[in-house]
Amino acid sequence: MKTKLTILLCSILISVTASSCGVIFGGSKYNATIIAKNHPNADIYVNGEKTGKGTATGTYHRNRPLEVKVKDGNCKEYTKTYHKIFRTGNFILSVISWGIIGIGVDLGTGAAYKPDHRGEPSITKVNDKNYTFTVEPECN
Repeated sequence: MKTKLTILLCSILISVTASSCGVIFGGSKYNATIIAKNHPNADIYVNGEKTGKGTATGTYHRNRPLEVKVKDGNCKEYTKTYHKIFRTGNFILSVISWGIIGIGVDLGTGAAYKPDHRGEPSITKVNDKNYTFTVEPECN
């Protein structure tokens, strides 16, 4: 009985110390919905991989930029790289609640970042885990 209690307490301690605010609230990845505005037949490529036609959804790492390319028959190919920004509020909370472990976990997993929805008007934040990217290729 004593061994089971020790294992349970150690498991709880490890799970608590191995995660931080950024990981708990948002994680190391986010969900993106990419919409080719007014182009339902456009091919959408994300980070070089074809992901959809007109609308695409996927899960992407927070600590990497997102490169979106849209190809539509009579339109100019549209390419845009969306950059990440620091999640200051979550990071401060991680430092206060988890200290150096929280800093390491958030930076190591990428949970300290998010898409730059404030600096880029084509990104809409749905919540901490979901973002919508609206792209609009130029047509002749």
